[in-house]
Amino acid sequence: MITISVVGKEDLNIIQDLANKIWPDAYKSILSNEQLKYMLDKFYSISALQGQLLDRNHIFLLANDNNKNVGFASYELCCKNAHEGISKAKLHKLYVLPELQSKGIGKLLLNEVEKRVKNSHCDYLFLNVNRNNKAQEFYKKYNFQITKTEDIAIGEGFLMEDYVMEKLL
Repeated sequence: MITISVVGKEDLNIIQDLANKIWPDAYKSILSNEQLKYMLDKFYSISALQGQLLDRNHIFLLANDNNKNVGFASYELCCKNAHEGISKAKLHKLYVLPELQSKGIGKLLLNEVEKRVKNSHCDYLFLNVNRNNKAQEFYKKYNFQITKTEDIAIGEGFLMEDYVMEKLL
């Protein structure tokens, strides 16, 4: 049975370990080895994860199947935008071990994030996904729509070439 729990500071090493297992498979055909290593170090070092959790208020969720950690998500509740009159939350991460993809774990994590975001009275959930990542089809299946393209310089000459996708909750 799959359970989903909130991850605290003391368990960020689990998120780091899962990312190191998942990312090489998820991005092998999209990113160079150099960019993959750079991004793992930049976004998944323990200090980077602590900053996301403590300074940027990311909430991390861990999926566990019979005492095996199998995936994770993180999201951030965003404030109401006075100009637009709406509030949006951002899904920052959603990853499942490669050998367990297409088994419903990603859907469970996404559903949990959506439930928590709705309970916080946010109107939309949005995310960034690499324009060459097949994960965008997963999000489209759950009613996310591409709203724009975005190129983000992340340092060392590397660029994240993303779609921004969102859905009304």
